[in-house]
Amino acid sequence: MNIVVTGATGHIGNVLVRELLAQGHSVRALVPPFENDLPIHGLDVEIVAADVCDAASLSTAFEGADAVYHLAGIIAITPGREALLQRVNVQGTRNVVDACLESGVGRLVYTSSIHAIQEPPEGIVINETFPVNPDNVLGPYARSKAMGTLEVRKGIERGLNAVIVHPTGVIGPFDFRISEMGQLVLDFIRGKLKAYLDGAYDFADVRDVAHGLTLACSKGRRGESYILSGERVSIKRIMELLEEISGVKAPKFKVPAWLAHSVGKLAPIYYRIARSKPLFTDYSVDVLRSNSVVTSEKARMELGYKPRSVHESIFDSVAWFRQHLAPAQLAPAVRRV
Repeated sequence: MNIVVTGATGHIGNVLVRELLAQGHSVRALVPPFENDLPIHGLDVEIVAADVCDAASLSTAFEGADAVYHLAGIIAITPGREALLQRVNVQGTRNVVDACLESGVGRLVYTSSIHAIQEPPEGIVINETFPVNPDNVLGPYARSKAMGTLEVRKGIERGLNAVIVHPTGVIGPFDFRISEMGQLVLDFIRGKLKAYLDGAYDFADVRDVAHGLTLACSKGRRGESYILSGERVSIKRIMELLEEISGVKAPKFKVPAWLAHSVGKLAPIYYRIARSKPLFTDYSVDVLRSNSVVTSEKARMELGYKPRSVHESIFDSVAWFRQHLAPAQLAPAVRRV
């Protein structure tokens, strides 16, 4: 098949490209002119300079495509980026939908987010039956992904053959641009993590999510949504796993919820001054304390989705970072007694 991937240089995107190539597909990777192609450099792909915010560039890029995987998007956990989120995650998705319809693309696979789904009260398992409501989700990022999801649904009503996937938190190797979870792993093995937040979340391996996207393309029912979750794990447990795997001592100080919220409101200022990727914000505190009990039963039953353990994901993430970073950038391992 002739496949087009937007967001091909992102964490999920570059792993998806590798998965598609392994399956024998021809891949056209869309890379905006302002980005480099490092995550997919050297792979046997056709690289096209196109931007989802530039509708005209998509018509040519989608020409002759059997399927389009739309992953291009902005993830923002700090305030002040609402306009960018709307332009990329909402208008960009609208442009992709229009281009697919105009170009006669056989299938669109849209990567939404678990955050686009309205969160039920604590104790109720989140599944695909809950509504996508931009006015009842947590924060501007979730709102933009909910609105993008509704744009795809409008396209389906216009005749588009599309499926929607909702990954949970993503973790794992091939993290060239350093995701939020990748930053946590990296800070840990560098010995820079001095405390951790209380809470828990569901994390899925990036390789399982990428494979799940291909399963959704080949087996997913038109117009349906599929949650791609992994394993719900506490941040404390992640610290324990990182210590066990890396040999670096885990921080012992757990930031109380009241303090986390107080400091989290000021954190974006610190990260802007430090010019570093944010880990600890008011939004991240809310997410870690939200209902993260999720089921991927629908994807397992209909698609054959089989996520691996979070232990394997963290092990491979640590190994990947250690392979791709100079030893001087990492903290020395501490042997456990």
